[in-house]
Amino acid sequence: MENYFAELYERDLLKLRDEIKNFKDDDNLWRREDGVSNSAGTLVLHLTGNLNFCVGTTLGNTGYVRNRELEFSATDVPRAELIAGVDGVIEIVKNILPGLTQQQLQAIYPLEFFGQKSTAWYLTTLYGHLTYHLGQINYLRRILEG
Repeated sequence: MENYFAELYERDLLKLRDEIKNFKDDDNLWRREDGVSNSAGTLVLHLTGNLNFCVGTTLGNTGYVRNRELEFSATDVPRAELIAGVDGVIEIVKNILPGLTQQQLQAIYPLEFFGQKSTAWYLTTLYGHLTYHLGQINYLRRILEG
């Protein structure tokens, strides 16, 4: 199995950064529409917290301490801070994921959210989570700003 995770994560984290930059109005980063639970800003905080912890701390021993509650309660975080958070995660995936060996990818992931599965399985699941929320952010931006 080829270790292509860093390339895919970086590609879509760069798209996430572009989505944040493409919001015309900073206030729209924190707006929601009826039936939409989370703002784009909230989703960005959630994604960066998730990847900082699940890749950075769990696989790279970065020491990042996740505050999941804050990811969903913080508001009005400046756009520059959101972008800096994404840039930090890009560096984490570029520094940690390429160095994972086939043995490490096949090993059981150290945390158990969905049962005992391989690190590659969890990285695939986390990547799906990233792209799911990236799509939500894209649609929310277009709905809010036309």
